[in-house]
Amino acid sequence: MIKKRIYVVLIAVLVTVAAHAQFEAGKYYVGASLSGVGLSYNGSEKASFGLQGRAGYLIDDNLMATAQLEWDKKHSQPAYFKAGVGMRYYIVQNGLYLGAQANYVHAGNAFDDFQPGIQIGYAFFLSKTVTVEPELYYDQSFKSHSDFSTVGIRIGIGVYL
Repeated sequence: MIKKRIYVVLIAVLVTVAAHAQFEAGKYYVGASLSGVGLSYNGSEKASFGLQGRAGYLIDDNLMATAQLEWDKKHSQPAYFKAGVGMRYYIVQNGLYLGAQANYVHAGNAFDDFQPGIQIGYAFFLSKTVTVEPELYYDQSFKSHSDFSTVGIRIGIGVYL
């Protein structure tokens, strides 16, 4: 029983040290994720499918500036494109993070919108540089809160360089 506890503590320390090395100033980040897939909700549609690409740069230890592009398709609405910038802060050295962003949304002739958003997620390291990143997000619509504000889950893959 004591050996098992020692092994668990050693593994936790190693994971924390390995994760901390990835969140140092000067590192780059590239990621892609899926959103929706029945895992998001807003007032105008019950589900959507989205693809997102994100790039980032750690401007300080644990603080990343990000830029993102996203394509999203809702069942009875035109596809829309989203472009945004934001910040991500790693609050725990093992990969837990909080994020905030500002997005511009364009849906053809249907509408344009400004959507600030927040996220909370976790970077699970598969190797020294590759992560799986589940994320809970909320995007607030200024065009129509009840129709276009969205809460959902994203599943992403990230690479820290």
